[in-house]
Amino acid sequence: MEKREILTDLDMASTSSTTRSVMKKLPEVTLIFWIMKIAATTLGETAGDLFAQTLKLGYFLTTIALFAVFVATLVVQLRSRRYNPFFYWTVILSTSMAGTTMSDFMNRDASARYLSGGATALGWGPQGLGLGYPVGAAILVSILLSIFVVWKLSGLTFQIRDIVSFRGEAMFWAAILVSNTLGTSMGDFLSDSSGLGYAGGALLVTGVLVVLAVLMKVPAVPNVVLFWIAFVLTRPLGATAGDFLTKPVAKGGLDLGTAGSSAVLLAVLFGLMAYAHVRERRGFAAPNVGREQVSRRAE
Repeated sequence: MEKREILTDLDMASTSSTTRSVMKKLPEVTLIFWIMKIAATTLGETAGDLFAQTLKLGYFLTTIALFAVFVATLVVQLRSRRYNPFFYWTVILSTSMAGTTMSDFMNRDASARYLSGGATALGWGPQGLGLGYPVGAAILVSILLSIFVVWKLSGLTFQIRDIVSFRGEAMFWAAILVSNTLGTSMGDFLSDSSGLGYAGGALLVTGVLVVLAVLMKVPAVPNVVLFWIAFVLTRPLGATAGDFLTKPVAKGGLDLGTAGSSAVLLAVLFGLMAYAHVRERRGFAAPNVGREQVSRRAE
């Protein structure tokens, strides 16, 4: 009888662990998470520029197309019953690409300053609203803060490891889309208007991220706040890194081109996705393996 009670308690603990693993929709925040985030946002910058500028589809058409891609990938992610690295990071990538062209459409105009290769226009429709980086960033900050206020009033958690509901995940992805668009505006401002250049902007953002990592050791500073600040700042890091890879040498870049840079970054990101997928499968199988071992010992 005693053995049966012990086995029942262990089974309940194992079942609870397995349930949490099944219900988890978002990844654990580890070093590999941040590496993949930077890779995805850098690729989002180069791929967005590839469609809008290199292929000359323009900001308007590219924004519509990439936003549709974002919606399609988001539906797949929301319908998934548990965390899948390929689904999750594909949405992150789609928000980064859409955020790149959304930011460019908001902030830029049809002047020669924003056109490449001697082009006089980009694609069909309006070339941009020409709001400028400060105004565009202010609008995006307001939208992002509004999302967080609604999120807070809903009573849902900000801890991504605890987000398991549809409403919570919808709030999360709304914040991600706006934060990636905001991050693009910040990155472009640092690269184009601040005088720091691509490398200088990337170094400045990296320095701020190091400070945030140090603040994680300070109990008085909420880690949730640090996470969202870091999440926003990794986007301008990706934007400046992407521009550094693709822009002409005369402008301070490496002139590797949007197509070549995007192909390399895509290969890197898919490799990291595969690595995360293998780790996730091993972690998901571990509770069941432990349960079988415990049952054998109890018998």
